[in-house]
Amino acid sequence: MTAAASDTPALPMTRPAGCPYDPPAQYGALRTADPTSQVRCPAGMDAWLVTRYADVRAVLADPTMSSRGAASVHVTRRADLDEPVRPGSIIQLDGEPHSRLRKMVLAQFTVRRVEALRTYIQDLVENHLDAMLARPGEADLVRDFALPIPSLVICQLLGVPYADRERFQQQSSLLVSTDATREQGQQAYDELAGFLAGLFADKQQNPQDDLFSRMIARGAATGDPLSLEELVMLGLSLLVAGHETTANMIALSTLVLLEHPEQRDAVLAAPARAVEELLRYLSVVQFGVLRHATEDVQVGDRAVKAGEWLVAALNSANRDEELFPAADELDFHRESPRAHVAFGYGAHQCIGQQLARVELQEALTRLFRRVPDLRLAVPRESLGFKQNTLVYGVRELPIAWG
Repeated sequence: MTAAASDTPALPMTRPAGCPYDPPAQYGALRTADPTSQVRCPAGMDAWLVTRYADVRAVLADPTMSSRGAASVHVTRRADLDEPVRPGSIIQLDGEPHSRLRKMVLAQFTVRRVEALRTYIQDLVENHLDAMLARPGEADLVRDFALPIPSLVICQLLGVPYADRERFQQQSSLLVSTDATREQGQQAYDELAGFLAGLFADKQQNPQDDLFSRMIARGAATGDPLSLEELVMLGLSLLVAGHETTANMIALSTLVLLEHPEQRDAVLAAPARAVEELLRYLSVVQFGVLRHATEDVQVGDRAVKAGEWLVAALNSANRDEELFPAADELDFHRESPRAHVAFGYGAHQCIGQQLARVELQEALTRLFRRVPDLRLAVPRESLGFKQNTLVYGVRELPIAWG
């Protein structure tokens, strides 16, 4: 699409004042009146914004919709939409190159393997609660609980030294920021890539019982080894995604439950069901996912031409009243909450979704069982929310008890 910026409405990115959990208010009107509409993206191109649940799923399931532009590059002003896809970029590759990588990784994230980690995750949660509660009755839940737990889990799973967490967390925050300059983003990528290259070189010589070591060994055994460049890109994707989304979900879910104390019993009684509703309601991948049409296709009542961009608005789909009645309400008794698209859909659906579910279940239930009098230590209005990052959340969450 070639419409000038002044002719095309901007991509909705501003949340309604006073309600930090709701997506931009424009989505509701668009789902009714213009569910596949043209918008201007911060990256500088026009795109079709897809807002209805059924259409979002159709776009994400369509193999003619390429993911080559990366999931949320449309909201980064530093983006180069014509940049070649790097080998190993599992979120951007399509077809057989994507399937090859996904099969290698998916075996490490099956329900059985993740359930085998549950006891380890339970111990992590309890240890962090012990440390938090040993202090006088205040803490920052993000720093002391929500961030370290998924970071430790992904480090353990991948085989990344947890001692390097500050290094990769700092660079990860730049990679998911919509405000970082192109130079800052490139520097963050280069630093993480250098760190991972050194790590993989060591694992080739000294393999351990971790995902990266197993992938290297599997490649050697099958005659289909991943190149160092592929390993680095794949490792970067897993490391960043493996802690950013879950950490933000733990903190934001805690805040929601602090504001809905009457609903905590439902969470404790049926944590698996409650987590699905929280995932739907919060939808922390806040600016949708980008696709590029490789063929002419119909999306709803719109004819999309080959070469045009589309943004599948996950948080709009998860508030679609057609599937989720009273969708703007948090309802832990909702039918079919797992139908949400918080993890995406189709070939690129989040590989680590089972791990995220277990981490959320254990973190939230154990937190509220151990600290039933947990409360927010500051007015909600004083909290800072991540309006300018690809993954939504709260920057700090001061809490108190006792």
